Amino acid sequence: MLVTSRSAAEYRAMFSLSPGQSFLDCCAGGASFCAETPNVVAVDPAYVLGYGELSRLVRTGLIDGDRIIAENVDHFEWSWYGDVDSRAAMRIDAADRFLADLRTRPSRYIAAALPDLPFADDSFDVALCSHLLFTWAERFDENWHRRALTELVRVARAEVRVFPLVLQGTGAPVPFLSRLRSALPPSELRDVPYRFQRGAHQMLVIDARNAPTRC
Repeated sequence: MLVTSRSAAEYRAMFSLSPGQSFLDCCAGGASFCAETPNVVAVDPAYVLGYGELSRLVRTGLIDGDRIIAENVDHFEWSWYGDVDSRAAMRIDAADRFLADLRTRPSRYIAAALPDLPFADDSFDVALCSHLLFTWAERFDENWHRRALTELVRVARAEVRVFPLVLQGTGAPVPFLSRLRSALPPSELRDVPYRFQRGAHQMLVIDARNAPTRC
């Protein structure tokens, strides 16, 4: 299990976020978005493991992530981070913030997973999903994605935002993205300022207001 520690700065760039809203971060891993931002609840199945094991996984994730990047430097875009060292420093800081917040405010970190979330309808203004949906489309099929997106729409009052929209590793487009969009509330593909994985320059934004189904 690779637990990744992304920073609030990365989230703001990946999702073009503005302050003043409540957010669900699903699945959050070791990200510091919740620690650095008011009105955020983080969800991840790994949270069931408790602080000690999560701390070990987060630290291991930093090492494994840096190794993967070092072996594939030319496969990524560096205009946003600047260079490898800047990215690594940002991730270390994010991991430290996550672990400190997890220890002091554990109620903000909920052990759960898509496509079944333990929240009432319309619990958050915006539901965010980073590097799970579409990223792992070769592992999770179209039906699973439909159920997961429907669940995110259910718990969001305003929007669901998903990034990135390409496959892990190859950066290839997801073949069923258009079909999924046609089965969901109105949506759009929106450019974001974040740059790292080649081809990953857009997020999916689903309008959760007045969604036709709440199930």
